[in-house]
Formats: sequence, structure tokens, C-alpha cells
Amino acid sequence: MSVPWWLPFGRVAEVGPEELREALGADNAPQILDVRTRGEFVRGHIEGAVNVPVTELRSRLQTLDLDRDRRVVAVCLSAHRSPPAVRLLRGVGYDAIQLGGGMIAWRVAGLPEVGRGTRVVTYPLER
Repeated sequence: MSVPWWLPFGRVAEVGPEELREALGADNAPQILDVRTRGEFVRGHIEGAVNVPVTELRSRLQTLDLDRDRRVVAVCLSAHRSPPAVRLLRGVGYDAIQLGGGMIAWRVAGLPEVGRGTRVVTYPLER
């Protein structure tokens, strides 16, 4: 049995949720690559994010049309699946980092997400 390319997970450079939110409003904003499953993505993601599950990233990388002149921030739920995405992107010449703490940290900070359709949701959800 072969080991999947995305193992081991490990550590990579990262940006915090508040810092990323600020950068998204600036000129030359970073690109967001969400490497969670499609189901996780549709339940809430950062506006403008492109979704490619980490298990498919290597085979789909050339089809993503990412801008090499802009930073790429890889996002997953808890910052465990994004490190291999960052290593892969860096290996082919992108300036890539991960969202520290992943979507959990983004949600704890109360930052906005796009949910199903175009509805904007925040975490924790109001009941």
C-alpha cells in the first residue's frame, strides 16, 4: 500500500484569522484555497475561496488558474489538511501559507462566512 502524497501533515508558515481578514480587503489580496471536502465547504467558507479537497489538489492544481503574483492561503477546518497543500504550492513556485487554526479559528474570531447560496453567516450561529 502506498502512502498518500499529502502525508505527513507537519507545520508551515501561517497567517492568523484577523490578519487574513484585513489582507482580503487590500490591493493584491491573497487567494483563498479551501482544501476541505465539498460538504464542509458548502456549510460555510471564506468569501471568494476556491474549493479543491486536499485529496484532489495535486491532480487538479494546473486547472486552478491561480495567480503566481498573489499569495495563496490554504484553508481547512483545523489547520491539519492545509500544510500539505502549502508544501505542494510552494514546491511549484507559489507564495503559499495556511490559515492558522483553520476555519475553527476563523469562526471563533466571529469573522464572516458565505454559507449555502449567498447567505452570509457568522459563528456561532444564532438560534
